[in-house]
Amino acid sequence: MTGYSQAGLQRQIDRGSDFETFFAEAPSINPHTSLIKGVVCGVRVEAIEDPLMQKIRYLDKLIDELAKGRPLEKILRS
Repeated sequence: MTGYSQAGLQRQIDRGSDFETFFAEAPSINPHTSLIKGVVCGVRVEAIEDPLMQKIRYLDKLIDELAKGRPLEKILRS
């Protein structure tokens, strides 16, 4: 979703980056991220207005769905 390599992701973890920095420095946000739909913590991710919070919830939803075994194609509705 963010375009980080394993090494780039590890650098963010080692630096203790906050979400704002993590997403601001992301190499390339996947253009299909906006296709992620659904509810996280009782809120529809596509209805979240704050861009940073929406990216956080997209990531949260993506992880939840992958953990349930859903294929990425279904999550992104492609």
